[in-house]
Amino acid sequence: MTHLALLCVRNEGAFLLEWLAHHRALGFDEFVVFSNDCDDGTDTMLDRLDAMGGLTHVRNKGPFDKGGIQFTALKFAANMDQVKKADWILPLDVDEFINIHTGDHTLDALHAALPEATAITLTWRLFGASGQVRYQDLPVTETFTRCAPDVMHWPWRSAMFKTLYRNDGTYKKPGVHRPRSPDTSRLDQARWYDGHGRPLPALFKTKRIFSNFGRDNYGLVQLNHYPLGAMESYVLKADRGRAVHSDHLLGLDYWVERNFNTEEDTSIQSTAPARDAILAELKSDRVLGPLHTEAVAWRKARFDALLQQEPFRALFGRLLMAPPTQPLDQKTARFLMHHANLARKMDA
Repeated sequence: MTHLALLCVRNEGAFLLEWLAHHRALGFDEFVVFSNDCDDGTDTMLDRLDAMGGLTHVRNKGPFDKGGIQFTALKFAANMDQVKKADWILPLDVDEFINIHTGDHTLDALHAALPEATAITLTWRLFGASGQVRYQDLPVTETFTRCAPDVMHWPWRSAMFKTLYRNDGTYKKPGVHRPRSPDTSRLDQARWYDGHGRPLPALFKTKRIFSNFGRDNYGLVQLNHYPLGAMESYVLKADRGRAVHSDHLLGLDYWVERNFNTEEDTSIQSTAPARDAILAELKSDRVLGPLHTEAVAWRKARFDALLQQEPFRALFGRLLMAPPTQPLDQKTARFLMHHANLARKMDA
């Protein structure tokens, strides 16, 4: 049973090897990685990984569909032999790390816990900046351990998920959050489960991209999401732009909506020994090791260059003054949801 992960990257070479080592340790066999317009050597690292085997690198040069860079890449991926042959598929971002809580914390253990599942929703758990200001070349999963509570009432974005799904013909195309283009004649046989092990209703088979609020969705598996990093890294992220909505600029609002630091969760470190062994082997490669070092140096130099520009200098100043985000109570969350629904009705 083969598992394939799809990834899109730009200027993220400093994080690439940790992300790859972590997911190989969980049991992913194949990776298809799209790069576009890299300045830090990420694409050269991917060329080397492609030559070493187990990873296919595609330069995503465009033109891009109106949906953006990531949509264009996933549309292309649907026709690739590597994707067609995979038994299970999961599109991910480089700041997303699967965290399996059952058995030996591998994909095999997850399937053993949900043997009937043909799709499993991996709900985000948002990890904040943990008070980190300076970027350091250390494992993301060990640097950022502060996160949102396991039960959230708002924002709705905290309940978004990515979908690990069986590539059995029910869906023709991978999507950012869920598989797309369903074969309606096969939907009755699809079995969707959430990360807590609960069967999901039919609505999830065709539409939903977020889990239900106000309950724990992480009993068996969660998706650790590190959307911010240290403050320095966030400035670089603002410079890079977003993979899905590339025309949306990142500001303090994006930071505040994701910077949850009220809880501590180190459970992902259960697979750290296996990850470390794979990571050490990758860094010992005569090509990858120096390229990783160069990518780290590029990040530091790029931050210094950005701080010479007023918009990025102002953003960094605001980050230094912004307090950590606190989760809303259920009453306040319902109030916000009520007014959000009214606004949508007015727009319609």
